[in-house]
Amino acid sequence: MDDNLHSPQRRLIELRMEHADLDSLIDRAEVHRPLDELALRRLKKRRLLLRDQIARLEALLEPQEPA
Repeated sequence: MDDNLHSPQRRLIELRMEHADLDSLIDRAEVHRPLDELALRRLKKRRLLLRDQIARLEALLEPQEPA
């Protein structure tokens, strides 16, 4: 059971959820109340970092088939 808590598949799900949460937060912040520019840039940078982590983990879990 403990293995499932730390599996790469679970980590991928967690990263996707955090990325979706940041997407929503950024969208709402841009529309409803302007955050200071620095805070918005930090959120967007974190979202990009998450996207890169997701892509690396997906590549690890689903290796490309040889041509």
